[in-house]
Amino acid sequence: MEKLIIEKGPLLKEDGSLCEAGYAKSLIRTYERSAVKANALRIKEWDYYLIYDQEYALCLTIADNSYMGLSSVSWIDFKQKAETTQSVMTLMPKGKTHLPETSVQGDVQFHNAKIDIQFLNDGHRRRLSCTYPRFRNGEELHAEIELTEVPQDSLVIMTPYSDDPKAFYYNQKINCLSASGYVSVGTHMHSFRTGSFGSLDWGRGVWTYENTWYWASASGTWQGHRFGFNLGYGFGDTTAASENMLFFDGIGHKLDRVQFQIPQSADGKEDWLHAWKFTSNDRRFEMVFEPILDRSSCTDALILKSDQNQVFGTFTGEAVLDDGQTIHLDHFLGFAEKVLNRW
Repeated sequence: MEKLIIEKGPLLKEDGSLCEAGYAKSLIRTYERSAVKANALRIKEWDYYLIYDQEYALCLTIADNSYMGLSSVSWIDFKQKAETTQSVMTLMPKGKTHLPETSVQGDVQFHNAKIDIQFLNDGHRRRLSCTYPRFRNGEELHAEIELTEVPQDSLVIMTPYSDDPKAFYYNQKINCLSASGYVSVGTHMHSFRTGSFGSLDWGRGVWTYENTWYWASASGTWQGHRFGFNLGYGFGDTTAASENMLFFDGIGHKLDRVQFQIPQSADGKEDWLHAWKFTSNDRRFEMVFEPILDRSSCTDALILKSDQNQVFGTFTGEAVLDDGQTIHLDHFLGFAEKVLNRW
């Protein structure tokens, strides 16, 4: 049973456990890092932005995972089926990155000799900028992006962990932001114009050591309407709420459970670049996902491991809104991923 939370208040009790598990359509509960009662090195906070059109995508991340900080940039070319990702890691930031305690407004930035990245949010528009001097083959990447028109609804989840009462995940996914700006890599420049979209993955929480998550997202237009979706599962106790929601002209339409069916090769491993299937128990999301490229990485440092496959591609099928209206999608661009972390 999906539990919708509508009352404002603190996110955490005095003992550091969630006041309430469930989902909301805005960042209704107040997160305070100082209220966390778990080991401070288990706190994980990040802002991840994705900006894309039908040709290119830009991914920008600033994360403070307490014992490890991360600033990351990905530039993806859908036509050439190519991508470049560069990241800068730091040791023991322990909150010194000063990620905002709300997504509504607040600035965050990181810079050193390798990267200069900042997310500025005055409550009306989000200005993202990044300079990476030696990004690809010695060429500099420079990005200036503006995101506006925040939809009325977003997907917000408050997820506990049954094996650790002081562990939790507070997460907001904002889809269908209007995007404009440009990215240059060396002498090549690409402008994001009308029809470009952005999304935000805003995460704050205390995670247990080993987790696997599945996540899919898309933003675009359908018959002149702004349409998108967020899907996910795989970690924590999701009894009170799933991470699945459709967005139609800024209004959220909650889904129940959605299953990712990733094909397997003859040796039993995931075959990332063949067609996936998505199916829901309420029959409101039935899609075939056709991959374009796999943005994969695997870091294995004994006790720490991150194995990621973020696959960009197109969705074809049907999604049903709360009022029964069926959205027929035909090669709707987005991504789906599976990530295993020991962190």
